[in-house]
Parts: sequence; C-alpha cells; structure tokens
Amino acid sequence: MTPASTTTVLEALQWRYATKKFDPAKKIPADTWTALEQALVLAPSSYGLQPWKFVVVDNPALRQKLSAASWGQTQPVDCSHYVVFAHRKNLSAADIDRYIDRIVEVRGGAKETLKGYRDIMVGNTEKARVGGTLDVWMGHQVYIALGQFMAAAALLGVDTCPMEGLEPPKYDEILGLAALGYSTLCACAAGYRSADDKYARAPKVRFAHHEVVTKH
Repeated sequence: MTPASTTTVLEALQWRYATKKFDPAKKIPADTWTALEQALVLAPSSYGLQPWKFVVVDNPALRQKLSAASWGQTQPVDCSHYVVFAHRKNLSAADIDRYIDRIVEVRGGAKETLKGYRDIMVGNTEKARVGGTLDVWMGHQVYIALGQFMAAAALLGVDTCPMEGLEPPKYDEILGLAALGYSTLCACAAGYRSADDKYARAPKVRFAHHEVVTKH
C-alpha cells in the first residue's frame, strides 16, 4: 500500500463540508461508488461483529418518501446516491455464530478453536442486554462506518451530508427494516455540490487545536 500524503488527507478534509444543496445532474461514476461501498464493507466494528445494514436507495419514489420523513430536506432527492445506516436490533448469539462461521470461511481453521472468543462475545453482549445498553453499543458501531464513508468520499472528491434530521420509525416502515431486525440511525447523501450552495464557500468553524487536543 502507498500511503496518501499528509497534504492530500488534510486538503480533502478541509474541502469537505456537510453539503446542503446537491447538483442533481451530477452522478458519481460507477467505479467511484463501488469504492465507497467497499469503504462501508471494510469499516471496523467492536469485535468485528458488523451489526449494521447499509441501504442504498436508488428508487426515486422511495427517495421522495424519505425526503418527506426527513422534515422535507431535499438532499435525499437531489444527491447522486443516498445511504441509510441501520443497526442490528437485539443482537443475539445466533448473530455471533454467523460471524464465527464467516471467520472460519475466510481464514480457515476449526470452529472449535474460536470457542473462547465466542464465549467472550456472547458474555459481553448478554451483559449489555441485561443492562439495557446493547442496542446503544451496536448503534455506536454504525457511526464508525459513517465516519469512514465520509472520509473516503472526501479523498475521492465526493461530497457528503450526514443526516440525523429524520424520523427513524418512518424510515424503517418505508424500507421494511423492522421485519429484518434492523432500525435506522442516520443517513448520508453523497454526490456533488451545487455551484450555488453558499455553504461550500463558508470557512470551517472549529475550536483551536489546543482546546480540543490534549497531551499527557
């Protein structure tokens, strides 16, 4: 792997912003979108459990419904690609066993050698379930994937807008997620900024480095 230069990374992160107005005529090239989908697939998660589903919504009629369920925001309609980020509800031992099976499929070896790892995952997720924090924990993992997706998009020159201003129950109903055991957390519009989006030219407002980064 050839590392990206520090200049490239920082320029991409300075360039990106939460795009409020997309150019609906500009579409993300197929190879670029394939890379962005892979950025989602490759996102890290606690224990590697991947308790998520990423729903890429192409259907214009569904996008109109999602726009209405996003307080009328237009990004779901105008962007090139729209991704809904959902997390696994009530993650179970069966989900963990599915992950164990995938480890064996990819890496080989005997399933029995992973019993200790499985027991740790089952024990800790059960403890979280009893404590009422399991869904919150799994939901946090989805935001890691969102961050990776946005950073990858910036490096590829693709604009994004993360969206929490939406109604998850309505999203779940529109996309049939509840029946699959998932629930919407957020979404992300991706595409290319409109030439008249005033926010594209606004300087970033960030607290000074020394106020947010401390060293001990």
